[in-house]
Amino acid sequence: MAKNYIFHVHILASESGTLYIGVTNDLVRRIYQHRSDLIEGFSKKYQCHKLVYYEETSDVESAIKREKQIKNWSRKKKEGLIKTKNPTWRDLSGDL
Repeated sequence: MAKNYIFHVHILASESGTLYIGVTNDLVRRIYQHRSDLIEGFSKKYQCHKLVYYEETSDVESAIKREKQIKNWSRKKKEGLIKTKNPTWRDLSGDL
């Protein structure tokens, strides 16, 4: 029997405000990996550990398309998206 996945497009922020946009099929695991600096690259370099936004879909292609769309937005537009669901920029990982 095939497993139905939920894919999350997520935004992490550093203490200095740097934003990281990614996609995963296991958001809890991915947040742990980022916080533990287990993933080499941008989020580790800039210490993006705070989950400030996420959305979900059951379609991986839609998730990837949305990730690319958000990555191409201006900083101001990304901040506006975050504020629609998280106006105080609190860490949402406790809600998972």
